[in-house]
Amino acid sequence: MPKLTEYTSFADAQRFCSKEAMWELFNGDRAAINIAHECLERHPRDRVAVRVALAAGGSESYSFGELSDWSGRYANFLRAKGIAPGERVALMVEPSLPFYIALYGAMKAGCVAVPLFTLFGPDGLRLRVDDCQPKLLLLAPEKADLAADAGCETLIADDDFMAMLENHEIPFELTTNGRDMAMYQYTSGTTRELPDAVKHRHQSIVTVMLAALYGTGTRPGDLFMCPSSTAWGHGLWHGTLSPHALGVTTASYAGKFDPERLMAALEEFEITNLSAAATHYRMMKNAGTAGRYKFNLEKLSFTGEPMDTDTAEWAKATFGQYPGSFYGTTEVGVLLGSYPGAEDLPVKLGALGMPMPGQEVAILDPDGKPCAPDEVGEIMVMRPDGWFPTKDRGHVDAEGYFFHGGRADDVIISAGWTMSAMEIEDTLLKHDDVLEAAAIGVPDEVRGLVVKTFIVSDRAADDGFVAELQKFAQENLSRHEYPRIVEFAGELPKTPAGKVNRKILRDREAAARGE
Repeated sequence: MPKLTEYTSFADAQRFCSKEAMWELFNGDRAAINIAHECLERHPRDRVAVRVALAAGGSESYSFGELSDWSGRYANFLRAKGIAPGERVALMVEPSLPFYIALYGAMKAGCVAVPLFTLFGPDGLRLRVDDCQPKLLLLAPEKADLAADAGCETLIADDDFMAMLENHEIPFELTTNGRDMAMYQYTSGTTRELPDAVKHRHQSIVTVMLAALYGTGTRPGDLFMCPSSTAWGHGLWHGTLSPHALGVTTASYAGKFDPERLMAALEEFEITNLSAAATHYRMMKNAGTAGRYKFNLEKLSFTGEPMDTDTAEWAKATFGQYPGSFYGTTEVGVLLGSYPGAEDLPVKLGALGMPMPGQEVAILDPDGKPCAPDEVGEIMVMRPDGWFPTKDRGHVDAEGYFFHGGRADDVIISAGWTMSAMEIEDTLLKHDDVLEAAAIGVPDEVRGLVVKTFIVSDRAADDGFVAELQKFAQENLSRHEYPRIVEFAGELPKTPAGKVNRKILRDREAAARGE
């Protein structure tokens, strides 16, 4: 029987996808499986595993064989140091040879890899170190100043580190099973409120195949790229581990994001499958230079936040298609996808997609009853003990496509009117002079809440521009659905995954009011 990777249609996904069929994509089973083996050692050694676009220009590439050998040396190094299976080994390194060595080598050794975002400062780093208690932390050379206060033993990922690894053997005997812990991941959070680590076992590489096959549409033969940080779920699981598990050459991005550099890399690497954050697409649009590049893109996807319609229309005009969304939560995984490459499921503008095979997803009202088509409620997923809330609002249309309606706490109720921050932002982003927009509700003595928007624009801020934006919103939404307060900003706060962080904006407003 053909493997799941040989099917591309939506209908075949519903017919053939199952847990057993996903396990058939791997060498291991529940009794013995290791992520590093599945991602590296069963693929042609001379095939390029990863290309890295460097923000400063230029690129690096490493084969599956190189990553397999070096990760074996790192695993033997950890064992020689007395670091036992199940103990944590952290890494705070941009995509590079040391990053992939440390990531795969730690899991090969049966240790728990803990990738950390490279923009964490000393407080953010120390909180996570104190929480997971790693036996070792590998730091990028440019982060060496954090070593003294890290709170654990550190190594610097420099030439001396690579030379030291050469003293260790390559072969390493794998002993992990599906239930053994493989990785801790910390979501963004703040230095004052540390999120719990999301814990992944070695069998998680099988589960993530749903997102790979039907969220990003990854198939053998793709030239895949994901510019999101490899410290976060999108860049790591969807952008690195899952394509490597399928033997796919992938590309990542190291350093400060620049949309020009990304577009140059898409051309240089002849990328056919791009999965990025909505912000990445928006920044490419705002650069205004896409016409300089030649693209070979056949499949497009995004996740993390909804994409405004202006950016989606730009992507279709530039790349020939709308990017397809895939949607999920940290707690329950990927729930909805657009099945990139499926000719029998066209991407619908603004839609999150359709449920993943085997997932029962619904829109329920406050009483727990199914909503009618186009009626807004909460997105829920069925679990063994009943419906589980995602804390996101949405609706389903008559064809069964799911649409996002914003986070539950992003709904603004003003003078009895219910408004969506996301919908207001989407409208304002259609204005020619608006580069970025964020909307929140702020207290008002008469209306309870009113809409306040934060606008990033190259145009000079004045009362005339404010009035123009307010009128633009009223004309495109409704008379009451517009920002009564407009504030201009040089930039908007974002999560490490690139999403606009409305919570920070709300917290700033509360602090300004002395709350």
